[in-house]
Amino acid sequence: VLLVESGGGLAQAGGSLRLSCAGSTISFSLYDVGWYRQAPGKQRELVATVNSDSTTDYADLVKDRFTISRDNAKKTAYLQMTSLKPDDTAVYYCNARTRAFGGQLLDYWGQGTQVTVSF
Repeated sequence: VLLVESGGGLAQAGGSLRLSCAGSTISFSLYDVGWYRQAPGKQRELVATVNSDSTTDYADLVKDRFTISRDNAKKTAYLQMTSLKPDDTAVYYCNARTRAFGGQLLDYWGQGTQVTVSF
């Protein structure tokens, strides 16, 4: 499965960006999708998830500012980011995972997209 992120770039503090994660598999709807981020010198951290049943979860740092969603017909997941802060600066990665019929974990990552928030 190929995941391609887009939508990153430069934003001012208080601004907004929308990230997209396009998947290549026709079974995209069966995957739980997560957005992670990694800032320089820091570990990768989970930002938000949208499961195959469309339930969502968010890291405390982004609750009420970020919204994750998915459009299975387009095989795409989104991360709408508002009220951006300089601390949101990081490379954002898309992850998709599911269990195969035999129980094997299928786990895929995109290449990442840079988000930079200036003061």
